[in-house]
Amino acid sequence: MPENKKVMVGMSGGVDSSVAAVILMHDNYDVSGVTLRLHDGEPMETEIKTCCSLNDVLDARSVCDRLEIRHYVFNFKERFDNEVIERFVEQYNKGITPNPCIDCNKFIKFKEMLERAVLLEQDYIATGHYAVRSYDSGSNRYLLSRPVDRHKDQTYVLYGLTQEQLKHTLLPLGSLKKSQVREIAEENKFINANKPDSQDICFVPDGKYAEFIENYTLRKSIPGDFVSVDGERLGQHNGIIRYTIGQRKGLGMSFGKPQFVVQKNSENNTVVLGDEKFLFKNSATAVNCNFIAIDKLTGSMNVSVKVRYSQTEQSATIRPDDDGNVVVEFSEAQRAITPGQAAVFYSDDTVIGGGTII
Repeated sequence: MPENKKVMVGMSGGVDSSVAAVILMHDNYDVSGVTLRLHDGEPMETEIKTCCSLNDVLDARSVCDRLEIRHYVFNFKERFDNEVIERFVEQYNKGITPNPCIDCNKFIKFKEMLERAVLLEQDYIATGHYAVRSYDSGSNRYLLSRPVDRHKDQTYVLYGLTQEQLKHTLLPLGSLKKSQVREIAEENKFINANKPDSQDICFVPDGKYAEFIENYTLRKSIPGDFVSVDGERLGQHNGIIRYTIGQRKGLGMSFGKPQFVVQKNSENNTVVLGDEKFLFKNSATAVNCNFIAIDKLTGSMNVSVKVRYSQTEQSATIRPDDDGNVVVEFSEAQRAITPGQAAVFYSDDTVIGGGTII
């Protein structure tokens, strides 16, 4: 690696991105830090752990000062509102459960930040994500793979990275355990060495999604009917945005036996309830797919698939359909496959690609 290649590290204020900057400095990169202002954030005295808050900007600046590197702050709040928050609210109101972290990575962190880095004549951007980026000369493609620390694996939210983005992205933490990262932070006496990991969605730090959506849209969610899988009315729900596929608790009424949310229908504002057996599906369809390890899917492929961030990969076959989407057929039925979440395809540890479940 030629010395003094320039890299701009996205520094959230957390320990991971701070250590990413240290590692790159030790590898003789010319490092600068950048913190993205994506929303107004929570009050500074809150104990809720999220990212992108005012405290996080100060923590990132403190680390950059200690490392004696440049620190930039980019205001992407309008872009974040348009591409992430509005998309989140719109999909929830349609009965879909999105993953805004994926949209943030796709439209902001690895798009807007990279474009800004190019303007500043940087060679790369880097983040503190736990994933491995490599180049395969045989296929002439950049690859994305699972990290050494499987408990911190973040490849699920990075499946949307393009070849051009991967070409200009460094992921220094892929070969480290989280415990090693904290040790490096302590050795460097970083203010955030023992800072807890961020939790939940950054712009909904208290996890109250329905309340956030109602405040954002200035509209109360409209009550509707709970119905059985056979269409029988069972009672009244408090607004479709208050329920998720697979939910059993917090339905607000008793049905004499456990009932689970098995479907949400925004067109007639109904929430379908049923026995747990109705949550299990053998297949799913993913749209807007992005492929990393291959150029496109031309036939059937045996893979493992994750349909939610915290899930272990499951054995499946993927194939293209006539509309250019990907059909996923699981070896065993999967519980609570949720529209709006991502289906990410793996071959061993390598990310083949992924898409949005419909």
